[in-house]
Amino acid sequence: MILVTVGTEKFPFNRLMRWVDQLLEDDLIGDEEVVVQYGTCTDLPGGAKVYRLLKEHDFQDLVRRARLVIAHCGEGTVLLLDGMETPFLLVPRSQRYQEHVDDHQVELALALASIGVPIAWGPADLVRFLAAPTKVSIGELSVTAAQAVCSRLERLFPAVSPAPDSAFLPPMTR
Repeated sequence: MILVTVGTEKFPFNRLMRWVDQLLEDDLIGDEEVVVQYGTCTDLPGGAKVYRLLKEHDFQDLVRRARLVIAHCGEGTVLLLDGMETPFLLVPRSQRYQEHVDDHQVELALALASIGVPIAWGPADLVRFLAAPTKVSIGELSVTAAQAVCSRLERLFPAVSPAPDSAFLPPMTR
């Protein structure tokens, strides 16, 4: 079974739903069952078993039973998947497609990709992963890989000096 999950974000991730639909339509998944947790998506893959939301224990059960998981690149989802044994592929939501308010998932995906975590930037990446899923444990990174992620994140989000305490005080009224 293949599990596709997009989390509970208020923005639809229809781009991923269309990719999965195309894979099913082109018979690139075969007879394997596809279960989709679609959140607020409005385009749903035909032939998949779909759930808007799942209770946490039901979701974790599906992850354990899945041959592989295709998931959005949300921090909570990444942490949950990393603690499980199931191979996973991450697909970042993008502000460009109105899938999120900013590109933090793209930035996280770039950092994770730099240490070998599988990321899908397009539908062809899904096809390659389906053919040869790999399990990467983020939690068991080498010190060098962890430093590479931190270094990339520091370049993306440079430290900002804190404002003086007075900047947080409301203006005085007369």
